[in-house]
Order: sequence, then C-alpha cells, then structure tokens
Amino acid sequence: QVQLVESGGGAVQAGGSLRLSCAASGSISSINVMGWYRQAPGKQREWVAQITRGDRTNYADSVKGRVTISRDNAKNTVFLEMNSLKPEDTAIYYCRALLVAGIPYWGQGTQVTVSS
Repeated sequence: QVQLVESGGGAVQAGGSLRLSCAASGSISSINVMGWYRQAPGKQREWVAQITRGDRTNYADSVKGRVTISRDNAKNTVFLEMNSLKPEDTAIYYCRALLVAGIPYWGQGTQVTVSS
C-alpha cells in the first residue's frame, strides 16, 4: 500500500503562484507514475500533470507552460509548481500514485482557491 499526503494549497490572487507537495510513504518502490489531478465544484476530476519513474513529464493543455511537476526522491515527495494562476484553476488538487501493478492510490486533496 501507499499513503499520500498533500499540502501547500491555499488562497491566492490571479497571477500568483503556489507549490503543492505530495509526500508518499509505504511501498514506494512499487510506484510507476505520480500524478496530480483536480476537481472543481460541480465538475469531474481532471488530470493535470504526471511524472514517471523515468522522470518523463506530461501536462494537460490547460496548464502547460504554467505548471511544473518535479520530484525529490530522497524525500519521497512530488511537487506541483503552479504559476500565473487563474480563477479557473480553483479546485481541490489530488495526488495520485499508480503502481506498476496498475493499482491507484489517492491523497486526501488540498484546496486551491484563485481570486480575480
């Protein structure tokens, strides 16, 4: 099993920045892909970004150029650096670990609120 704890959310004005963190524990060596998702009120959860075991990164078009996903292997932590935030970025952000076996684990989420 894998446990994920997100942090770093908060309230910022449009144009501001936030860095989210996701600390993983448990069967770390079984993780294949780490990703960030978000869910805005009344909307479905959507994929934001991911980083693979080989450090290959991918981003949703809606955040490309404004968001960077990275990892600190020594701390078993994945980060999501978000810049030029927009009100439409307001959502609960979730960290997800996808194991090599295809099993997903989710964190509890962290709220990001961007005001205009």
